[in-house]
Amino acid sequence: MHNTVLSSALALGGPPPLTWLRVLTSWRAQPGMLAMVVVLIGGYALGVRRQRVEGQPWPWSRTACFVAGMALIALVELSFLGVYDDVLFWPRAVQNVMLLMVVPMLLALGMPITLIRDLMPARWRARLSRVLHSQPARALTFPLVVTVLLVVPLPLLYFSPLYELTLRDPVASGLSGLVVTLTGFGYFWSRFRLDPTPRQDSYGVTLVITIVEMIGDAVLGVVLWLGPLVAAAYYSGLARDWGPSLRTDQVIGAGVLWIGGDVIALPFIAVIFSRMAREDERHAARIDADLDAAALPSAPVRSESAGEAPRLWWEDDPQLSQRFRRR
Repeated sequence: MHNTVLSSALALGGPPPLTWLRVLTSWRAQPGMLAMVVVLIGGYALGVRRQRVEGQPWPWSRTACFVAGMALIALVELSFLGVYDDVLFWPRAVQNVMLLMVVPMLLALGMPITLIRDLMPARWRARLSRVLHSQPARALTFPLVVTVLLVVPLPLLYFSPLYELTLRDPVASGLSGLVVTLTGFGYFWSRFRLDPTPRQDSYGVTLVITIVEMIGDAVLGVVLWLGPLVAAAYYSGLARDWGPSLRTDQVIGAGVLWIGGDVIALPFIAVIFSRMAREDERHAARIDADLDAAALPSAPVRSESAGEAPRLWWEDDPQLSQRFRRR
């Protein structure tokens, strides 16, 4: 019986039935993907090496995060997830969650933009700064915009002909994965604010956005769970006689998109709270230092012009100016 099922699967041009053993042993060769991963990791490593040669420390944790993100790209594309992503619904759901949430978060924690900026010649660095602080860049990283860019891609993919196109066309599938990863990176880059960013929005705003994103995951999961089958004609045409039914397959994928997205949000929230705590500590230290300096009679004071009252730094800080303004 097993040989009959295996022969049937191979005759259809698809992979054999997915078993626990094949979860570990099923791989596919994609030289272009492997080359991209190797080149990007190699370039990052060379950048880190040059930083250290010039006496600029680079935390090992940043390197580990970036390498892990690139390795995860290779894993979801080349492992059994890539082998079976055109045959079963749920492996592609796992891929999309990883490429939208996990991979971009790891890459953003690796601070690649800072590494690239520090290695640039001075004139290129100035151009990069102008681009990052331009009006289009500020508009694209506005909180509402990044929220939409994070939430919309997956519903647009699943509820349009694009999804079936990605099943039939490897180029469309690759482009879809690239777009999903880039939109995810734009979100985590602009929310973590580890790399230079066009905006300095409050981390409290980021927490609100995270709640909206979790609601979006829930809505997508429920619709896929209770709604009509996606790409039903395509999956029915495979005549797959092993594994879960089409409905069960889609329900599993819906759970991956819903629960997986919410679970992945937890470490993101932890990083945001850590960033908030560190930012508050820095602000408190700066306030204490300026208060101590202002209390010394001989301490130099900063003023914009002669005759003006001394201005302390927090009077120009958008988050603290109202709290500590002069009475």
